[in-house]
Amino acid sequence: MGSWFSTLFNMEKSLELESSSLGDLPEGCLASVLLFLDPLEICNLARVNRRFCGASSVDFVWLSKLPPNYDAIIHRVFDDFPSTLCKKDVYARLCKQNFFDEGTKVVWLDKRTGKLCLSISSKDMIITGIDDQRYWNYIPTEESRFGMVAYLHQIWWFKANGEVEFPFPPGKYSMFFRVHLGRASERFGNQICNSNQVHGWDVQPTQFRFSTYDGQGSRSPCFVDTPGKWIHYHAGDFVVDCHQTAPKKIKFSMTQIACSYIEGDLCLDSLVIYPTEFRERVEPF
Repeated sequence: MGSWFSTLFNMEKSLELESSSLGDLPEGCLASVLLFLDPLEICNLARVNRRFCGASSVDFVWLSKLPPNYDAIIHRVFDDFPSTLCKKDVYARLCKQNFFDEGTKVVWLDKRTGKLCLSISSKDMIITGIDDQRYWNYIPTEESRFGMVAYLHQIWWFKANGEVEFPFPPGKYSMFFRVHLGRASERFGNQICNSNQVHGWDVQPTQFRFSTYDGQGSRSPCFVDTPGKWIHYHAGDFVVDCHQTAPKKIKFSMTQIACSYIEGDLCLDSLVIYPTEFRERVEPF
């Protein structure tokens, strides 16, 4: 797409030498060219002149950037969505962090690609012993989209599981549990982590699982053994078929079951679901 962007500017420069400009083309022609650019490139070209600005707002340009089932996404996420918005404004609204289900989930579109991302808070999971403060607390933090995370003091049997039903656009997706070993805090503006209380996680792998109602699923055993930083632990990948119209139903879990030792000192933030091609964007795991 970047080559298209540079080509347009080269054309503009060449035509200016002939006392004409690319901006003299009808808006409909310019809009047809903009179809080949990504959203950020379209927004940059909108600043070139008035004709480009008009072409960059044409509905069919932004309709091509929206997920094919964007109306189902809007219906799932918003209680009241303005019906008068142009497609460019619909795209901009969906690129924001849109919280729903009482703030326990957030969905957004990647600004450059229009791909959908979803995150589910630990508050929306069923966690063993979560109501007993001897084991768990919810603690506030600016390091979470949700403003708080579930913090485990210690427990014999760790299990966190949940379920989501959402109209994912067609594509391949990867699921990750976002976990921090040790309790993070700030001192004099610096991020610190005291890992002296971390225990039990190096005895055997933690199991990350998921399954879908159409038969997909996986189990990913992995040692949770890196204190002091947020890690995305891969639970597996799933595919949404282009012919699928019903929302995708997914169950997921993170478990560490062993009654001979205690696990402790861990923060559980969320489950995140990204397009699989975004995997390099998440932190190493």
